[in-house]
Amino acid sequence: MALLLKALIGAAVVLAIALLSRSRYFLIAGLVPLFPSFALISHYIVGMERSRADLKATIAFGLWALLPYAVYLIAAYFLVDKMALAPALIVSTLFWCAAAGILIYSQH
Repeated sequence: MALLLKALIGAAVVLAIALLSRSRYFLIAGLVPLFPSFALISHYIVGMERSRADLKATIAFGLWALLPYAVYLIAAYFLVDKMALAPALIVSTLFWCAAAGILIYSQH
């Protein structure tokens, strides 16, 4: 049942993005992925299964996780003018992966 709920939340987010991208409120499509639906699920699970200190560490790491997202957005912003959309997004995602790897490695 929990897995079904997660799938429905994911589908709702994708549907909201698709609908908003076709409307005059298309900019909000960039905000929808930042709704903390998956963070809420993660924090609930960690909060139920681990200590408060572990939950707080997870929340703090979530703040640091904004840095790879910022790297992705900055790369995408500049690359969409220099290459076709799909390659620009792929390269931006690779930048995200590199930044996320650095973040994870720095935590150990």
